[in-house]
Amino acid sequence: MSDKRYEVPVGVEIATQWAWRLLIIGAAGFGVIWLLGYFSEITIPLAIALLGTALTVGAVDWLQAKGVPRAAGTFAVVLTMLAAFFGMLALVGQQLSTQVTDLRDNVVEGISQVQDWATDGPLNLSDNQLQGYIDEVREFVASSDTAVLARVTEVGTTLTHVLAGFFIALFAAFFFLYDGNRIWSWFVAIFPGEAREKIDSSGRTAWLTLTMFVRATVIVALVDAVGIALAAWALGVPLSFAIGVLVFLAAFVPVIGAFVSGLVAVLVALVAQGPVVALFMLIAVVVVQQVEAHVLQPFLMGRFVSVHPLAIILAIAAGVAVAGVVGALVAVPLAACLNGVVRHLVDSAQPFQSEPEPEVEIEDGVEVE
Repeated sequence: MSDKRYEVPVGVEIATQWAWRLLIIGAAGFGVIWLLGYFSEITIPLAIALLGTALTVGAVDWLQAKGVPRAAGTFAVVLTMLAAFFGMLALVGQQLSTQVTDLRDNVVEGISQVQDWATDGPLNLSDNQLQGYIDEVREFVASSDTAVLARVTEVGTTLTHVLAGFFIALFAAFFFLYDGNRIWSWFVAIFPGEAREKIDSSGRTAWLTLTMFVRATVIVALVDAVGIALAAWALGVPLSFAIGVLVFLAAFVPVIGAFVSGLVAVLVALVAQGPVVALFMLIAVVVVQQVEAHVLQPFLMGRFVSVHPLAIILAIAAGVAVAGVVGALVAVPLAACLNGVVRHLVDSAQPFQSEPEPEVEIEDGVEVE
């Protein structure tokens, strides 16, 4: 028999070692995502509670520094959050109840105008199928109230889940604000002693990044909402306050949220006031969003929480695929936190230092160590 040895090429061996490690990492990641999705009624409210805590923890700390007991300060901040939330809902509901009927009538009238232009204008269409489609759309818009009422029973379970998630997020935010440091210390203590220092510093870096990101995003969203709502009000566009609220909420999903909310504002202006007002509304939206993108975000976000636009798009796409709208909301803050932690670990890592070479002395032409 031949003594020749058949060895696996070095490249294949290295690729195999990387492959099975990547497979294990992928399986673990898939398992974590599956668990988060399976317990979504808990994980989603907790994520929303973390975002709310990052936004308001500064107010609780300020009240405590002024001598207010932390429990009382936390209670006051949570009540303020609830009052702002329900007050905003009440104002939006009041505006919808008074203006949505007129807007619906404008939609029906606009459909009729489109139909007349398509048949009598330069297109000179006379297709009966087009007429049938337009009539169906008109009837759907005109009878939308009845359709919504008919589907109320179908959303009962979803409404129950939303209410349960709301209370979970509320109580979680209260305890995160009141006792967040002790909760974090308990979490760090779960890990082995050698890793606790890194876990603690990385977690605090991620929390600092999250608070900076959320606060900056709220300021940007508020400026966008006020600017676009004022433009809509000045142009006589209905539902201006509701448009502002939509812009504010959509701003928490970068890039895509601004596009969708701006498109809604322009469409409402087009339906209610016609193409000229819609054009001015579009100009106002573009101006506000350009100020946001080139002035506010670079100034407020800074390098510490900056994330590349490609990473933002990929994070939003992954978030939508995993958890829908809520996933898109959480994806970018998560990417910002991961970016901050990676920067922290890289900066804190000790640079590689090679061992110094032994000094060599030469005596009578002979090297002596």
